[in-house]
Amino acid sequence: MVKVAAIVLAAGASRRMKQAKMTLAYKGGTVLGTVLTTMHSAEVDPLIVVIGGAKDAVETALSELPFGVIRAYNPEYEHTEMLDSLQIGMQRLPDEADAFLIVLGDQPQIDAEVVQALVHEYETTGQTLIIPSYRMRRGHPWLVGKDHWPDLRDLHSGQTMRDFIQQYQNQVHYLLVDTPGILEDMDTPEDYQRAIGEG
Repeated sequence: MVKVAAIVLAAGASRRMKQAKMTLAYKGGTVLGTVLTTMHSAEVDPLIVVIGGAKDAVETALSELPFGVIRAYNPEYEHTEMLDSLQIGMQRLPDEADAFLIVLGDQPQIDAEVVQALVHEYETTGQTLIIPSYRMRRGHPWLVGKDHWPDLRDLHSGQTMRDFIQQYQNQVHYLLVDTPGILEDMDTPEDYQRAIGEG
């Protein structure tokens, strides 16, 4: 039985949303709470949440969840990129973890079935870099096996996750899925209205 963790990236300043998007209402909870509940229902453990912007409000939302999460804080969230938050989250990974999912905190549309399919693909194929794909477009979450953790840690500030994928594109294993939720995140008020309309 493999152990797959999740690093949920929720440290952004929400500039384009113009309000703290992680704590916006969604399906009876919050955007971030919905993402974490999906991960929890898919039996991903532990759940590491990288926070930064609207820290107090996010902490309150996390404290209301009926299960535990591990917090990691990016104090430079206003001046750093997703990669920096990911590397901070990686510091909290337990030694016994075999792989982790890179999860967007503003992607509440993600299905537990997709998460479970990624884990199953890892268990059955041994592939260590798995990305879901919908109609030839890659989405999130990504699964990264332990073999690639040093590569991610060695990326320098200013580099991006796209740089990482380009560097290891011949090792990427695409998992074809039939749900557009892997492509959808929420950056603007229009994105949010569309998401709650679909929900």
